[in-house]
Amino acid sequence: MARSVSYVSAAKLVSMARGNPRLAIIDVRDEERSYQAHIAGSHHFASGSFEARMPELVRAASGKDTLVFHCALSQVRGPTCAKMFSDYLRETKEDSRIKNIMVLERGFNGWEISGQPVCRCTDAPCKGTCS
Repeated sequence: MARSVSYVSAAKLVSMARGNPRLAIIDVRDEERSYQAHIAGSHHFASGSFEARMPELVRAASGKDTLVFHCALSQVRGPTCAKMFSDYLRETKEDSRIKNIMVLERGFNGWEISGQPVCRCTDAPCKGTCS
């Protein structure tokens, strides 16, 4: 199945994610995640090791149909990792239920500036219980 990468605004992501266990947020920031906040419930797959960890992401995304990638600004790392993962699913023919691969417009910085909730926990992965 061909999966194109599309973009989603922070406001739209909030409404899509509310009560939706089939959506996962993938944070591909590197070291800055350790000293900045993150989106509650997001999975951390640093861009520096992303390619090697794609099989792990397939397992982590089991049961999900939508993945939303982001980095700090979603200008380079977020879109690059989203496209790389889309290509990986196509090339490996992974039996995945993932239908939608998206990138968060303006990234984590835009999310936080727009007043959306952030989490400062150190749990890996984040359990999504912070706000």
